[in-house]
Formats: sequence, C-alpha cells, structure tokens
Amino acid sequence: MNILGLEPYYGGSHKAFLDGWIQNSRHSWTLLTLPASKWKWRMRHSAVTFTKQAQEQLSQTKWDRIFCSDMLNLAEFLGLTRQTFAYIPTVVYFHENQLTYPVVHEKDYDYHFAFSNMNTALVANQVWFNSAFHRDSFLSELNRFLRRMPDHQPLDVIDTISGKSEIHYPGIDDPGRKSNRTPGPLRILWAARWEHDKNPHTFFKAMEMLAETGIDFQISVIGGGNARGILPVFEQARAKLQNRIIHWGYLDSRVDYLDALQNADVAISTAEHEFFGIAMIEAISAGAYPLAPNRLAYPEVLSTAGKKQLNDFLYDGSEHELVRKLQRLAEQLHSGDIWNGKESPAQKMLQKFSWQHTVPIMDQALEEITVS
Repeated sequence: MNILGLEPYYGGSHKAFLDGWIQNSRHSWTLLTLPASKWKWRMRHSAVTFTKQAQEQLSQTKWDRIFCSDMLNLAEFLGLTRQTFAYIPTVVYFHENQLTYPVVHEKDYDYHFAFSNMNTALVANQVWFNSAFHRDSFLSELNRFLRRMPDHQPLDVIDTISGKSEIHYPGIDDPGRKSNRTPGPLRILWAARWEHDKNPHTFFKAMEMLAETGIDFQISVIGGGNARGILPVFEQARAKLQNRIIHWGYLDSRVDYLDALQNADVAISTAEHEFFGIAMIEAISAGAYPLAPNRLAYPEVLSTAGKKQLNDFLYDGSEHELVRKLQRLAEQLHSGDIWNGKESPAQKMLQKFSWQHTVPIMDQALEEITVS
C-alpha cells in the first residue's frame, strides 16, 4: 500500500516514531513534514500547508491511507482536500494531546487546540494512542472538558472516539548492552525534556538527599531545554552536584546517547506527565535498573517485567522513597549485583517494544481499516 504521512512536528519522539516505522514497514510511504518548532503555529497552519504540498504530488502518487499525528487538524485538512482525499481512510496517532497537557498558568490553556484534537479524532477512521493510559486519560478529560461548555455539549463523541481507538506502542531499536560494568560508584541517569512536566525538582532534591547519606554516586542528566529558556533548577543543581556529573545536557551524537544509557546502573523518571516513556524503555533495554513513579503510563509499560519486579521498579513519587530505593540499589551494587540475583527485563522489553514486533502489527492494522 501507499501511505501518505503528515507530520507537522518532525522532531523528537514524533520523528523517531515515523523514521523507525517507515524503515521497517512493508508499505511505501510519502512523508510530508514541518520543522519541530513553534508547535502552536504548526497546529494552526499545517493543514493549509500540507494541502498544497500533497496536491502538488498527486500526479506522482495515489495514496491508499493517510496517517498523521495529533499535531495536525485532520478535519481541516480533509475539508480543504475533500475533492481529492475524502475517500482515503485516515489514522491519527496521539503521541500527546492538548486536553491533558499540564500548563503552569491557567491563562496558558488554549481551548482551540483541545477542540482541534477532538475534531481530528472524530473525523479519523481510526484513533491510535501510544498507551492505554493515554487513551483513558484523554477520553476522561474530554468528558470533563465538554461538560464545562455552556450548552450543546456533544458528550456522545466520547463513545464515538472510544469505539475506533486502538493502542499501538512505539518501537525502539536495540540500544545494546555493555558486557562488563566498568568499576565505580552507582551511576544514575535522568533522561527527559528539561521542562516542568518532567518534574526535575523532585529528582534534584532526591540527589541532594542521597548525597547527604554519604553514598557515592554519579549522575547523567541528559535531554535539553527549549526556546523559552532552561528552568533555573538545572543550573542550581549543576552547581551543587558538579563533582558527580558524567553527562549534562543534550547529546548530539546517537552513539554518545547510547553510551550514556549503556553505562547507567539506574534510570530514573520523576515525570508528572508521560504517556509512554520511551527514554525509560530504551534505558531498561540497555541494562539499566528502572525507578519510575507509580502513576501515568509506567505501571502499564513496565508490567512486562512481571508483578513482583514491577513493585520494585515503582515508587510513590516522593523524593524520600526514591532515595530509600536508591540506597538499597547502591548496597546491592556494592555486593556485586544491582539486580540482586533477579533477571533484567531488558530482553522482555525488546521483545514487546522492538520495531520488529510493533511494525508488522501497525502495518497490518493499516491494511485492515474499513470505511463504514
């Protein structure tokens, strides 16, 4: 089949998802993209921009499916192209959504983008989410959102969207694992966007508390900021923890990124907003021991490890329990085995989330779409 892919925000997890799928897909893809910047502007203009670009390629390719991310207002795009694309089945993939994204200030919340997401989900033939947690939280928040409207609350759209929703986890490449650990103190990894929803304050508070216990450790804090500037907590923490830092900031090289994952003993998340957690899955697949808050998508995606290990991997979200678990892991590492005789879930994670597993499922799902 020929697939038209539309990605208004071609960067980060959006880019990694499409690149990994297309590279392993049995279908032929035409990919139209826009730079990963100015996300609000991308959501507003991308339907018009892609309309022109897609129509310019019509003489070369006829598409069997249209696939887009949640950053596109699909209803607008199909309205603008109804004479040429109305018959083509469509799928939208929700990496995130604008209904549940936490804003620092209520005035920053834009109802327009929430309605764009709703209309996109309504008009698509299928709605794919990257976790069941994401689907459920989206539909639940949509219900609350619509009930706040003054009249004509279209609550029936919730069942409509739910009825055509599917869960398709993103895939990962095998990051590889180091055969032998280089001697040294406990090495801790925190890999995320440097923004408030990833809750860096809890992580750095925990690192300060861990240092006060006398345990020797090192940290890699990788990811990066944004055009609005880096949160002050990062520079404050860097000054306090400078003698413990291995990596700090964005790693330009994929090789350097994988090396940071492979050398980590523990991968930590403190996120308050996460629909999948691909950095954590990659770190676990590289051999790191995960510690994630018992919320969001983590209980779902980490359940592959089994119920007993899942309890070990989750903490209550507080810096106090995080430090307690890190102390235990440091003791186990000092005894020679951070896993305390248990099996690492690395291979189980790869079996479930590798591109070789996820791509055939998504390819088949595209083929089986029916238009009622």
